[in-house]
Amino acid sequence: MITDTPSAIENHLKFLHESIFKTKTKWPHFNRLLDDIVKLGKEISPTETVAIFERSYVYGGDSLFAPLFGRCNLVLVDCQTLTAAERGGYQKHWTEDERCVHITSHFKAPITATGLDSESVDLLVVPNVIHHERDQDAMFTEFNRVMKKGARGYIFEALLRELHQIPDDYLRYTPWGFEYMFEKSGLKLTTYVPVGGPFEAITYCWEQALQFIPDGEKEELKTWFWEKHFADLLELDKKYTQNLKRKHTTFPLGYGIYFEKP
Repeated sequence: MITDTPSAIENHLKFLHESIFKTKTKWPHFNRLLDDIVKLGKEISPTETVAIFERSYVYGGDSLFAPLFGRCNLVLVDCQTLTAAERGGYQKHWTEDERCVHITSHFKAPITATGLDSESVDLLVVPNVIHHERDQDAMFTEFNRVMKKGARGYIFEALLRELHQIPDDYLRYTPWGFEYMFEKSGLKLTTYVPVGGPFEAITYCWEQALQFIPDGEKEELKTWFWEKHFADLLELDKKYTQNLKRKHTTFPLGYGIYFEKP
């Protein structure tokens, strides 16, 4: 069990918001991920086992989310992708922030074959990882294998993303794509919570577009966008929430996906 003080956990959460996911300045849709994780951490029983499948190798082996589950038995899997050996630790400097609580993952394994005992997990958490696995069928089958009957699961996935960490980037699911994969593997989608909208999508795409412009040429564009338009666009998403032309159309940036093993 993790015994860090409440103030340490609060500081770690601020570190995640400000230094990793930049929820107030660049990527507010990751508020969905962090809010959901905090809620799950508060709900979990000390007697339950939580497994977190994340790509800890990116941060030198540290689990970003383990500190938010201090009241339970934790099993942390550092999910190895094809390029893990060559890319390991490339964002480790991000965790040098003094607010970061350092908890090293217990196992290094592919997400398709974690080595965990069958039916050993009460809550499975898979944050921002699904799109990095090539063998989707094997991954969802592994989720079913490690979860107890009646166990719960949570996945956060972005729907709008640039192609990144090539070649370890394979797909983007809609909720109905998740529902199909759960059904195939013996799991069940219980609910999904979308985040973001078309105006926030503009902010994300603009931030990505700025990375294509040489440093000497983009300062004016950065200032023009971040200081004059970023906040306004986020407010427009709050004001205009429905597509008025196409009733069966939405434009989220991502989802919190909740599922279970019946």
